[in-house]
Amino acid sequence: MTRNPSLVKNPDLDNWLAFTLDGRVRVQIGKVDIGQKISTAVLRIAADELDLEPGRIQIMHPDTIDGPDEGMTSGSNSIEEAGNAVRLAAATARMRLLTLAAAKLGVELDDLEVTDGTVCARATNRSISYWELMGGKRFDCPIELNVRSKTASKMLIIGQHTPARDIKNIVTGAHAFVHDMMVDGMLHGRPIRPPHIHARLKDLDGTTVRAVRRDGIEVVSDGSFLAVAGTDEFAVIKAAQRLATAATWDASQNLDAHDIYQQLITNRRVSLPVVNGTPKDGPLPRVTTLPEDAKATHSATFEKPYIMHGSIGPSAAMAISKNGDLEIWTHSQGIYLLRAALAEAFSIPVERLRIHHRPGAGCYGHNGADDAAVDAAIVARALPDRPVLLKWTREDEHAWEPYGPAMVLQLSGTVDKNGTICAWSHETYSDTHVMRPRPGVPGLGPSRLMPVKFLANPAMEIDPEPNRAHHGGIHRNLEPLYRIEEPRLVKHLVRDLPLRTSALRTLGAYANVFALECFLDELAELAEEDPIDLRRRHLDDPRAWACIEAVAHRIGNLDKAPQDCGRGLGFAQYKNTKAYAAVAVELMVDQTSRVHLHRAILAGDAGQVVDPVGLKAQLEGGFIQAASWTLYEEVAFDPNGITSRNWESYPIIGFDNIPEIETILLDRPGAPFLGAGEAVCGPTGAAIVNAVRRATGVSARRLPLTPDNLRRAALG
Repeated sequence: MTRNPSLVKNPDLDNWLAFTLDGRVRVQIGKVDIGQKISTAVLRIAADELDLEPGRIQIMHPDTIDGPDEGMTSGSNSIEEAGNAVRLAAATARMRLLTLAAAKLGVELDDLEVTDGTVCARATNRSISYWELMGGKRFDCPIELNVRSKTASKMLIIGQHTPARDIKNIVTGAHAFVHDMMVDGMLHGRPIRPPHIHARLKDLDGTTVRAVRRDGIEVVSDGSFLAVAGTDEFAVIKAAQRLATAATWDASQNLDAHDIYQQLITNRRVSLPVVNGTPKDGPLPRVTTLPEDAKATHSATFEKPYIMHGSIGPSAAMAISKNGDLEIWTHSQGIYLLRAALAEAFSIPVERLRIHHRPGAGCYGHNGADDAAVDAAIVARALPDRPVLLKWTREDEHAWEPYGPAMVLQLSGTVDKNGTICAWSHETYSDTHVMRPRPGVPGLGPSRLMPVKFLANPAMEIDPEPNRAHHGGIHRNLEPLYRIEEPRLVKHLVRDLPLRTSALRTLGAYANVFALECFLDELAELAEEDPIDLRRRHLDDPRAWACIEAVAHRIGNLDKAPQDCGRGLGFAQYKNTKAYAAVAVELMVDQTSRVHLHRAILAGDAGQVVDPVGLKAQLEGGFIQAASWTLYEEVAFDPNGITSRNWESYPIIGFDNIPEIETILLDRPGAPFLGAGEAVCGPTGAAIVNAVRRATGVSARRLPLTPDNLRRAALG
């Protein structure tokens, strides 16, 4: 038995590996590259276990034809699931190949050695290659879950500093994205959107439609879904602009643009206690009775706005409908789940729908990729036998992607006379973080595909149920890793909020850790405790303390920053089960209340390090994205729709505010791999806010830390 869902779904060795006649090994995985370079890590794992040069390993694009179904690429699970699956698959293959070689060469297993796929008998100097042994055949056997894989001391590739897979093509622009696909007879497509999610098509000027069609442009109209397609991309863009002015929309149901933080507190909601990281049914726990001689008692409310994925490249997809079959190329992060939802939406057998993954702009979470695939599929079904490459615009991406939810976090805590945290309460209010297309009750998958909502036969609206997974959604990292007796933890899934939301890097963990770690610093100050020492005394995990100690040592005394500067620290173990990360920053707040980042120290413990360059990039990229959320990002909207439709109205961090970054990798040879893609984000937000408080004396609890928000915080 195994707890690895990738192996539960795909137990056969041939699902993962194939020895091809050209002297290579084809490795098929179901996790996709979204910037985390899982394919580079998997390539190294396979090469090390098989005693092959990395150049012999070919990592295939995931698809629903031959590839294993590994569900969603999310939750920092890729290395733990796909990486470990490939490790066991490769170890199983190696053992079977060595057994075959021993029989062919007439020697014992212990007499064999392998160099780049050639198996040699030491005593006789006879040899045979893996490919001669396989002869293009399949293994036809399951992966052996108890097979002996290599120990850390025998690994020659894992942990070495080598370039990322395909990095030269990425840097030089030769790397092919789904946007770059070109096939014979291809049409370019563009959707035409209403003002906002509630608006519906009222009228479409027929004169304009006929004029557009005379110019050779196809117009696809189904209910309130509207798109154009043609052979000339620029002509299609111009036609989309013309049709946008020819459409009249019923926008009588506007967005509720009242104070979002008030809506989060007052709207109807489902509230659940969280115990040991898991929501439970039952009454909410009562607030702890406080000791009379407590050193300090504190309460505070923290707020995070809606934020975007903000992918640098807008979403795109290609689709073709032929003889009742539908084939799609997409940068979706869950191609099997998308296939199931689309099959239900279009009422076609799932086996008649094939989906291939192709790279898109980097994104952690549920951005517009799935919806662009649906757009392309709708247009392709209306125009059969013609491949359709449909691209979103920047305005489409900003206005129509599912956002990271706005959140309110209410904390209270007490430190007793001995310096021990004796009471802790943390309540988080949020919309759902999980609205990816997934099969489930009838209609659930289609209800999560935005374009299907606008068809003449639209998907029904289904309220999301509370996520009850361990450290899932709203309650991810709600439970502190610190040793606190019976913390009071509550999640509130709030209904009837104005904007569409779904998964964005870390789900609820970024806000929960930001609030938790900032509150801990504020509580320490009130109790006249050193914030680092308070953390140390409440940690039982030496690996957690090692991360904090590493960044604290490198940043220097928090109270002795250079003049006009502040230093701050944040820590978390992502989901309390994955990679550990600590962040320390030094920054300055100028006279206009703008925050300037000077230094950042990152420490990460992801178990045994497979790819040091990739892990370093994961941590540093996570820091930069979270710094951008913390300082700049907020979705703006009014009753008539989203107003953040470009990079001016939705600014992100620029090169001018990227600090000097030092990254410390705490390698644990032989320890299990731990997912690291999201570990640093929450600690980053906390470190920046804590540093601002030390620099200015202002407790800024509403993100982002724009000059306006900082000035409001200073005024109380």
